[in-house]
Amino acid sequence: MKRTSKLGLDFNKVDKAKKLAGNIADEVQKFVENYTTVSVERTLCRLVGIDGVDKNDVPLPNVVVNMIHDKGATGQGILYYLGNAILETNLSPQEIAEKVSAGTLDLTKLSTYTLEEIQNAIMPLVKESVAKIKANVAKRNDYINNIGEGEKPYLYVIVATGNIYEDVVQAEAAARQGADIIAVIRTTGQSLLDFVPYGATTEGFGGTVATQENFRIMRKALDEVGEEVGKYIRLCNYCSGLCMPEIAAMGAIERLDVMLNDALYGILFRDINMQRTMIDQYFSRIINSFAGVIINTGEDNYLTTADAFEQAHTVLASDFINEQLAVLAGMPEEQMGLGHAFEMDPELENGFLYELSQAQMLREIFPKATPKYMPPTKFMTGNIFRGQIQNALFNEISIWTGQGIQLLGMITEAVHTPFMSDRYLAIENAQYVFKNMKNIGDEVEFKQDGIIQQRAKQVLDDAYQLLSEIEKEGLFDAIEKGIFADIKRPKNGGKGLAGVVAKTENYFNPFINLMKGEQN
Repeated sequence: MKRTSKLGLDFNKVDKAKKLAGNIADEVQKFVENYTTVSVERTLCRLVGIDGVDKNDVPLPNVVVNMIHDKGATGQGILYYLGNAILETNLSPQEIAEKVSAGTLDLTKLSTYTLEEIQNAIMPLVKESVAKIKANVAKRNDYINNIGEGEKPYLYVIVATGNIYEDVVQAEAAARQGADIIAVIRTTGQSLLDFVPYGATTEGFGGTVATQENFRIMRKALDEVGEEVGKYIRLCNYCSGLCMPEIAAMGAIERLDVMLNDALYGILFRDINMQRTMIDQYFSRIINSFAGVIINTGEDNYLTTADAFEQAHTVLASDFINEQLAVLAGMPEEQMGLGHAFEMDPELENGFLYELSQAQMLREIFPKATPKYMPPTKFMTGNIFRGQIQNALFNEISIWTGQGIQLLGMITEAVHTPFMSDRYLAIENAQYVFKNMKNIGDEVEFKQDGIIQQRAKQVLDDAYQLLSEIEKEGLFDAIEKGIFADIKRPKNGGKGLAGVVAKTENYFNPFINLMKGEQN
């Protein structure tokens, strides 16, 4: 089928750029296939039923994985040791974890069974876990089929009180006001914790702690308010950071719908080791893909540290790479919430036209994706009247170009956490613009070789050139040189490297093939 472009894009160049990005992703994947991490192993503990904390509030998945990691045995994989312990003790994984915590069981000192016997012992638990997640997908689909959902662009708003119960109050209010997605902002610094806190939480700075119980509480509340307002309300949280795959698993278990899940964000903005992140993002994306979760990538963040006009091509190049990494994890394009942002300097002449060009370009290059468009933040001043205009221009571009997810701008951005009234005004602004400009994208064409078309051509050309350079150097080396967001990170530095381990010949993780659909 012939592709058409309002921007006059060269789709041969687009295809070549995707090929370059695919080569970059394949090179990363060759590395990923040979390694595991402590967070991947903790994820497997959670998926086979290990939960709770010990007397010191250390999560039991950490307790179990720490035992084998401290003995240098992580490369065998936790499922090897759990399967072997099941055969030896006839206990469940939860009971095994409790005995490990009590100091009465050492997983590395049991009699060992054959690899086939161990795999057979663990597979019923694996299949049970997979079936539970499949049931959650079916339940989401039933909700959407029976009560419907909002039209795209989905109206996405945040709650961030620090108290999950207050978050529920604010989320319910936002849903009644018209929101389609509620994002519970994660408390500041949680991405750097190498464990997932446990239970319902009522204190958090800059957001609310991401815990499985908090997921459950908010999911229940949004289901109830969704039935009240007559549409399914999607729930978003964050599975970035040192516990990326664990939080993805918790979200799958509790039926979250959207997850912040970028391949590069943690490396660039949290100084998490790039080897650790690349391994973790692969398994987290397999889980999110299987659970029907839309992932949000973090390209918008580049423009908080780099200039939106000069560095637009780095955003597009990263989108190409994130897409290809997601493809390797089996993710459908429709679940790829590729990121970009309305962050052009308001003083730049024709900045709106450049923004329009870049937003249209993203839709044409990734037509099946559900792109997440981020609001102006860097140039919000606290002048709420100007802020309302900036957000209106942002909303105009979104409806014009058919974005997937619209993270609504707040008039008090950079002043304080939004009041419920601020959120209401943001929703009202978007609804007004979306309704009045609903079909503008169908009606308006762009001048041939005008500012908008020329801008798109330039950004694509620059992104293609950048991808060519990255392909030659490799992604790890390119990140070391600061190719994204003007930030340099060392391959063997950053947080979490000690949790990266080479797999041994006995290593197995059946969730990968089952979730990617490569076997029944």
